Amino acid sequence: MFSGLGLADPLLKALEAEKYTHPTPIQAQAIPSLLEGRDLLGLAQTGTGKTAAFTLPLLHRLNKNQKPPGRNGVRALILAPTRELAVQIGDSIRAYSQFVALRHTVITGGVPQGRQVKAMSRGVDILVATPGRLLDLVNQRHVDLHMAETLILDEADRMFDMGFIRDIRKIVQMLPRERHTMLFSATMPSEIEKLAREILVNPAKVEVTPEVITVDRIQQHVFHVPGSRKRDLLHELMTDPALSRVIVFTRTKHGANRLAEQLMKSGVNADAIHGNKSQGARQRALNDFKDNRSRVLVATDIAARGIDVDGVTHVVNFDLPMEAESYVHRIGRTARAGAGGIAFSFCDPSEKKYLRDIERLIKRPIATAVNPLGAANDGGQGERRDRDEDSNERRRKPHRGQPASKKYRAKPAGKKAGGQGPKREDGGKQAPRGQDGPKKSPAKPGGNKPFRRTRTRAA
Repeated sequence: MFSGLGLADPLLKALEAEKYTHPTPIQAQAIPSLLEGRDLLGLAQTGTGKTAAFTLPLLHRLNKNQKPPGRNGVRALILAPTRELAVQIGDSIRAYSQFVALRHTVITGGVPQGRQVKAMSRGVDILVATPGRLLDLVNQRHVDLHMAETLILDEADRMFDMGFIRDIRKIVQMLPRERHTMLFSATMPSEIEKLAREILVNPAKVEVTPEVITVDRIQQHVFHVPGSRKRDLLHELMTDPALSRVIVFTRTKHGANRLAEQLMKSGVNADAIHGNKSQGARQRALNDFKDNRSRVLVATDIAARGIDVDGVTHVVNFDLPMEAESYVHRIGRTARAGAGGIAFSFCDPSEKKYLRDIERLIKRPIATAVNPLGAANDGGQGERRDRDEDSNERRRKPHRGQPASKKYRAKPAGKKAGGQGPKREDGGKQAPRGQDGPKKSPAKPGGNKPFRRTRTRAA
């Protein structure tokens, strides 16, 4: 029970209002150490309850020691890699702090800074920010970090992947040396391990193994299907009403847009979310999905750790991720807060190596599902995948405007070499060999060397 962790009564009242009664493993381990003021290194993926694990003790300590933050000042700084995750953390703070007098705000890129500057003018107790926009406002002197008492890095490995590690080090140098610091990461690459040694002092360590959570709570199935049939398979699966709230992951932004449009045309309410969309469009898509106005949210990996929606029934890996760890984060969008979930993965022959890496990471084979299309579920052997449709088919260009060589010239389907030439893109017929291609010079009588034709220059 949360009541046994030592949290203040206003926070327990907020947890009761949110119908949270029992702490998750990471909350039960982290909260007592943080209430004591110890630095903390947390190894856990999203979906384990780590946001509450650092938010609740932070609110407890700030509320116990109330003091004004000062103009443009910050008492606690939380850094997140994506806009969605920053907004999600802000929503959690709003829910848990409803009975305490503390101010917080969220600043991210992708939106005008006017409201953010206004919110910072009186100072805040808690600032949730993405690194890029934070540095912009610091350089413009709209944010003052010199009095910050607490620093929390959430999804540190994701920030490293996105190239924020230098920005983080710049921000750390602006903070007081004497502070309370927490670092949370799903994985521990060498650069993050080095950063943890630099900024943490004698930290408590809490670890929740993501593989255990994945295996125990999520039913995982893989469909071996040619790339050209993936869309048909998804449409067939969506005829099942049990797939009531679904996140579909694609590899590319354009692919996400295209797939969402095709689902809409087939009568399935869907929207796409990815890095090329504005913050407003991304938030609208996420809100529509939360409020059941959209049945399907098509996303790229930018949303793998930034979506916290209860009741996601299924996750579909339309394209398998190239990094096995991303698979764990993707399917973790279901099975939130201790619930179960189902994950479907589409694997074409070119993605089998990714599937092997995933199974090696989660230490178990993924069950093969029967293809409802009725096609042979043999992995699509012998069929080529229709690769990314974002770009046109690549063809070998002729040298200096000359016709393509025989090796790279397209052959008509069902025709043998030497038959009628292939049609050109303008609808006409390609001229027979020898009429528009380079001609061989006739042999010189009495010798093997060709002679050159001469051209008389006009007077």
